Amino acid sequence: MNIGSVESEPGAVESGWFEVTDLPTGGTERLPVVVAEGESDGPTLWLTGGVHGDEATGVAVAQDAMRADLAERISGTVVCVPVVNPAGLRRNSRQSYYNDDDPNRYFPDPESSSSRPPSVQERIDERLYEAFSESADALVDLHTAQIGSMPFVIRDRVLYGERREESEAQALAERLDRLVSAYGFPVLTEYPAEEYVEQGLQRSTAGAALNAAGIPAFTVELGGHSVIEEDTRAAGVAGVYGVMVELGMLDPGDVPDDVDEPGAGVPDAPVDYPVRRAVHPRAETPGLVRHRVEPGDVVASGNVVADVVSPHGEQRATIESEYDGYVIARREGVAAYEGDPVLSMAARDEGDLVVPRDADTDE
Repeated sequence: MNIGSVESEPGAVESGWFEVTDLPTGGTERLPVVVAEGESDGPTLWLTGGVHGDEATGVAVAQDAMRADLAERISGTVVCVPVVNPAGLRRNSRQSYYNDDDPNRYFPDPESSSSRPPSVQERIDERLYEAFSESADALVDLHTAQIGSMPFVIRDRVLYGERREESEAQALAERLDRLVSAYGFPVLTEYPAEEYVEQGLQRSTAGAALNAAGIPAFTVELGGHSVIEEDTRAAGVAGVYGVMVELGMLDPGDVPDDVDEPGAGVPDAPVDYPVRRAVHPRAETPGLVRHRVEPGDVVASGNVVADVVSPHGEQRATIESEYDGYVIARREGVAAYEGDPVLSMAARDEGDLVVPRDADTDE
């Protein structure tokens, strides 16, 4: 397999660079690539990390999954791009300075079009998309969430319409569900279809892989950003190996002894019903937020989850949840304007996992 400067060989782990654009000051923007090719044929798993430049644990999981002896253990190939956004990493920032916004919203979406020429970030994302869409049988995109966040996995809904029939989407969703379960983290379904497309999440790394290329792909949120959380890093690596086992690339007995079982050390979901991601609830009264709940707490619709106080400490308002579910993370910062979210939640979800692209299933 050739990825950028890497030409893999059976039984070896090779490193190199994938060049994505030339720089005006000379030189080239390039992404690090590590490829482990087993001695026997098998699936190709892609690992991507660091699409947001301050998400340190995702980068570490991608790096540490690529052990020096990995190629001796597997059938098939693992392709790892541990830093998808070097422009953000250089300044420890979520954003790329090419567009100065979210670089994880510029992967191709064949069902939409634009009259303007593609930006630099779009060109970078498209070149990476072309590489994984040609070879991947599965993709795991490694991220982190807010400070203090629980670890979890985001499973996108599979859309049907122009790209695939409903039956094809159902088969793809079933393949995805097996891989998500194998990772061992609590699972949150992504936003309903209408909101998903409005936010451009079909143009995220995993969203484009899944809903454009038809590759089972999901996003892992590995706790908080900016520093490596060691326990979560170890659990993240274990999840990657769980996916390899599910794909048939790795026999359970060949998992390294120092890699835990998937899900070890990660809090279980505290509810037994399906949930989806929700940035909720929001402040309607500006002020300073005093949270009443913490990550992992179960809440019911109508529960007060935070107070809003004045700069003098006087009570201004309370904030209630509109959903049953549990707290994933408290939003960073104390000051809240009108409409600012105060939590990230796993909210009860009765919506379908396979949906038409143009429908909102959040009934």
